[in-house]
Amino acid sequence: MAEEPIQNNEELNENQQAGEQQPSAGTASEQSETTAVENAPVDFNENDQSRGVEAQTAEFPDFDESLKRGFAEEEKLEFLKDLQLNVYIELGRTKMQIKDILELERGYVIELEKLASEPVDIFVNNKKIAEGEVVVIDKHFGIRITNLVEASERLNGIK
Repeated sequence: MAEEPIQNNEELNENQQAGEQQPSAGTASEQSETTAVENAPVDFNENDQSRGVEAQTAEFPDFDESLKRGFAEEEKLEFLKDLQLNVYIELGRTKMQIKDILELERGYVIELEKLASEPVDIFVNNKKIAEGEVVVIDKHFGIRITNLVEASERLNGIK
């Protein structure tokens, strides 16, 4: 099979204008891409020079600065206000052996290490945040906060 000589660019352009198909010296994938581009439908009339491209500047609405969210301390706390946390009060502690725990019955009194006059500890998610005293309100127990742990100590360990 004899190979056809490769023509120079001028000959190729003349032949393409005449509508002749010329073999390409490229790879098979390049040939298929060229064929696809040549056979692609044309949406405009090449002789129509009056057709232009219309463009406009993009317009965006102005931002309302009053709705802008910043990182002020008040806004940080506002974000956290709906979170639910576990809160518990510790009246006191004691250590007991398992055999003593198994003997517990109704009416049994467990002595705690704290005195009755000492404040109880208030914990939020296992972190002590305050101390208080037990009060009775309409047959319910309550806690009156008497001392808050310093803010730096409350936040210690959160970072």
